Formats: sequence, C-alpha cells, structure tokens
Amino acid sequence: MFHLKKKKDEKTTTTTATTTTTTSTSNNGELERVFTYFDENGDGKVSPMELRRCMKAVGGEITVEEAEMVVRLSDSDGDGLLGFEDFTKLMEGMEEERNKESELMGAFGMYEMEGYITPKSLKMMLSRLGESTSIDKCKVMIRRFDINGDGVLSFDEFIIMMTS
Repeated sequence: MFHLKKKKDEKTTTTTATTTTTTSTSNNGELERVFTYFDENGDGKVSPMELRRCMKAVGGEITVEEAEMVVRLSDSDGDGLLGFEDFTKLMEGMEEERNKESELMGAFGMYEMEGYITPKSLKMMLSRLGESTSIDKCKVMIRRFDINGDGVLSFDEFIIMMTS
C-alpha cells in the first residue's frame, strides 16, 4: 500500500493505492492517481528520475542505475519512459513479487525455530511432510545453499534454495 502526499496550491492531497493483479475499475482509478503522482511534470510519462524521487517519498530507496534499469525493462515503446500501461504492469509485477516473498516467509517459518533452518529442523519438517531422510542428507541439502558456510540456512539462503 502506498500513502502518497503531494503539495498542490498550498493544500496537501493524499492518494492511497493498493496494487493487485486484478484489473477492477476502482483499482485502475487508484493506479491512475498513483501514476499521476509519479508523473511530476505532467507529460503522461514517468522518467527514471521521477520514479526514483517518488519511490523515495513512499519509503523506497533505489539508485539512479536501478531506476534506469527498471524503466528500461518495463518500457514497451523504447522511449526511456513509462507510459500508464507500462507503469500498471510494473506495479502489478511488484505486487506479485511481494506475494511470492510473503509465501516464502510463511514456508520458512514452518522450518525454522531460531531464525534459521538447521539440519535437524529440516529433517523434522520433511518428516512431517512424509519425506523420510537422514540428518546427513539434510546437511548436504543445506550445504548446497549455505552461502556463508555457517551450517544453517538464513531466510535469504532459503529464498535462493526455493527459487533455484
């Protein structure tokens, strides 16, 4: 959910939008209001700099390079700017990513008991799921994705494991 505040003629207007993958009329109207907020110069397009400033205003921090990359990857007509349709697809994609991360956090929570997944907790969860395996096999599974070599999986390492 975005809470955007923009001064306009000494009055503060607030736009709130929740992005979802459904394309309802009200959601489209909300996305139009968010798009209008991001389109600071009113040209009907969002530049990388406008995207960066507005992301910062809603609590997100992206570099100039990241903003340029986001626009380049989302720009359908190659003009280096996001039109409304490009912007809508970007927002919907961001919502899908948040949903995936939320699902992974839930799955991670099933395994971990102390902020990370140990071979013992992995064995226990696999056993609950009907998958019988040894501690040694669990250690091998963890070692494969254990980037920092501490013998356990952090959430970031778990994401890598689940998305490989």
